[in-house]
Amino acid sequence: MSLFWRIFLMNAAVLVVAVLLLLGPVTVSTPVLLGEALVLIAGLMAMLTANAALLRFGLAPLQRLSRAMATADLLQPGHRTEVTGTGEIAELTTTFNAMLSRLESERATSAGRVLSAQEAERRRIAQELHDEVGQTLTAVLLQLKHTADQVPEPVRADLHQAQETTRAGLDEIRRIARRLRPGVLEELGLHSALRALAAEFTTFRLGVTTHITPGLPRLAQDAELVVYRVAQEALTNTARHSGADAVEVHLRPLPRGGVALLVRDNGKGLRDAAEGAGIRGMRERTLLIGAQLVLGAGPHGGTQVRLNLPGTGTGTGPEDRRGTGSEDLPGTGPEDRPGSPG
Repeated sequence: MSLFWRIFLMNAAVLVVAVLLLLGPVTVSTPVLLGEALVLIAGLMAMLTANAALLRFGLAPLQRLSRAMATADLLQPGHRTEVTGTGEIAELTTTFNAMLSRLESERATSAGRVLSAQEAERRRIAQELHDEVGQTLTAVLLQLKHTADQVPEPVRADLHQAQETTRAGLDEIRRIARRLRPGVLEELGLHSALRALAAEFTTFRLGVTTHITPGLPRLAQDAELVVYRVAQEALTNTARHSGADAVEVHLRPLPRGGVALLVRDNGKGLRDAAEGAGIRGMRERTLLIGAQLVLGAGPHGGTQVRLNLPGTGTGTGPEDRRGTGSEDLPGTGPEDRPGSPG
């Protein structure tokens, strides 16, 4: 039955009952007596109450669909509204679910293209920084050294200071280029890249330790890049916003296959902070490889970012044969099970 006929018949039933009462035991005289007025008012209230209850019951599926529309998030796909009954509302719910699936697919496709273009642009900028700016600063350093060897002592000190400033700028350029294009990831693999990333973020105020389980399943190249970028963004957020002095980076197998990345700090936590562009970027990258990203509080405070990658095949990749030294994990705690907060 269509929504129109359902509402029409509900209202018609209420009105028919009211007419039957007026034709039967309820009568109205002129002028209206007090008792009759009270009966009419009570009957009107009863009709309005019955009509409201029937409408609420009849429009409940629309309210559920409206809530689903309001809470739909393309960065957290998979949630669908249950289709109940038949008719127009069921058809509308089915159409909405199909539209949501199409939008999620189109968003994943467009996000993949954007991120691929972003990575290509990062590689181009890193290459230009290395080849153009880096070589120019290197030439400046050599020229400053040559000039400093031929000038009087008072001027030589100033030239040495200029050399140090130029050398610091060259180191910064190289650091930016490494962040834009993680060459160690392409050359040595994910394990070495994570260790290099941890060393890069380790300062006198922040200590970063890595714990990598040996013999992990082999990851595809795009999955390795996603793991690296998520770890990079998590460490960047920790260094900038958390106020932490210690961070742990874990890479370990999941109980049912696959790999989990966990970045955990001892800072002040997320609190009520809104998700910024960095976290949205992590979620979009995660969707591209069918993984799960969970952000939350750590078991002892602070913030932890967990990336669960489904099983990506078995075997041992080149970096796994190199071994991981003494940074193995002794086991998997309760907070590391798939689906746990964080």
